[in-house]
Amino acid sequence: MATTIAATADVDASATIGDGSKIWHLAQVRDGAVLGENCIVSRGAYIGSGVKIGNNCKIQNYALVYEPAVLGHGVFIGPAVVLTNDHYPRAINPDMSLKTGSDWDAVGVTIGDGASIGAQSVCVAPVKIGAWALVAAGSVVTKDVPDFALVAGSPAKRIRWVGRAGVPLEDIGDNSFRCPQTGALYKQMSSDQLVEVEKG
Repeated sequence: MATTIAATADVDASATIGDGSKIWHLAQVRDGAVLGENCIVSRGAYIGSGVKIGNNCKIQNYALVYEPAVLGHGVFIGPAVVLTNDHYPRAINPDMSLKTGSDWDAVGVTIGDGASIGAQSVCVAPVKIGAWALVAAGSVVTKDVPDFALVAGSPAKRIRWVGRAGVPLEDIGDNSFRCPQTGALYKQMSSDQLVEVEKG
């Protein structure tokens, strides 16, 4: 499968772009970034130096994915999402000199397979977003998000569980949940852990 890079995109020569991936207009992919196969980086999106992105990911318009973020396979990053990379950001040092790259230690956001980050959300590094989790649009994520959690608000809190299909699960009692779309079953093991029930 051919890789597509728009003429107006800025892709560093040292970046690795997987087969079938598409980099659209005015997007920037920095040095050392690694994108898997069949990814989409939409108009105006930014992928920082050394960021690692799995296969089949979608980075929507004007999203900012700062290094050293790591995204699993099948991750959705909505429009204007920001993944930060600094605990205590400053432009200058205490002596008023301009900070350089050596004056701080970058920390990254980690996102598990299948997770989705809704439009204009901010994930404050170094949070970890669990597999198949869903962050509602406009949320500010300051704490780790469990697998399959639906979180919303500022700061984001879990409000429901979701399955692989991304829709809220139905509570069927006894700490068990069912996906109304696929029929898949899940079991809540604790307040912050949901697991898939294997079909016997």
